[in-house]
Amino acid sequence: MERQKRVAVINDVTGFGRCSAAVAQPIISAMKIQCCVMPTAVLSVHTGFPDYFLHDFTPYMETYMRSWEKTGIEFDGISTGFIGSGEQIELVVEFLKRFKKEHTLTVVDPVMGDYGKLYSSYTDEMCQEMKRLLPFADVLTPNLTEACRLLDLDYHHVDISQEALEQIGQALFEKGPKKVVITGLQQGDKIYNYIYEAARTSKLLVTRKIGGDRSGTGDVFASIVTGALIQGDDFETAVVRAVRFLDKAIEYTARQELPWNYGICFEQFLKEL
Repeated sequence: MERQKRVAVINDVTGFGRCSAAVAQPIISAMKIQCCVMPTAVLSVHTGFPDYFLHDFTPYMETYMRSWEKTGIEFDGISTGFIGSGEQIELVVEFLKRFKKEHTLTVVDPVMGDYGKLYSSYTDEMCQEMKRLLPFADVLTPNLTEACRLLDLDYHHVDISQEALEQIGQALFEKGPKKVVITGLQQGDKIYNYIYEAARTSKLLVTRKIGGDRSGTGDVFASIVTGALIQGDDFETAVVRAVRFLDKAIEYTARQELPWNYGICFEQFLKEL
């Protein structure tokens, strides 16, 4: 019998708020793939709440990965999300050097900012350090802000025509990733995701915009894309699956009238994965 597929998720563990590993683990598991979490931090709630407990896991990450290495664990996929410091980026690079094999799919979600601004914990220096992950990435899932930061472009002077997006996709491809999806491009009541894949036609996928932004959307998206590719889907199919799942889950969440920082009620639809 073929061994069950296995994915390592490098992300923070948050008790409430539906983001990061708390999203990745149930979604990837529902897709019949073993999900193994390497924590970067442990939080009571994510930082979108006014009061939160945070325990930085940086001092333990080397020992943690060394234990996995000694145990002889191998992964079919590695997925990276929010990374909290330059020191952690160095540790993630080391993890990829040790655990990425020829057959290992690596999905990098370069969580750094949105709407042209960096998140409060990020610096320009950390953005430069994040570029070190690109040669390891098979798949890259930035929003437009993050794509611009990785290419040293001015977000406020970049248009989102298909021609401009193709140039961005090509530039990112040249830094390592074979597949790129630029996520969450908003125009009016529509959201677009731009797919770029070498030797294939680039494409804009459109879906409706439902309400405002919600925490964990990118984590849901990246987790489904990771799982779908591990299952054997082509890149466009994987992205379409993520978009359709999010559309349904966000619509349900909007009917629940939950605050934005409560995340997306994805649990309602896990069986459909």
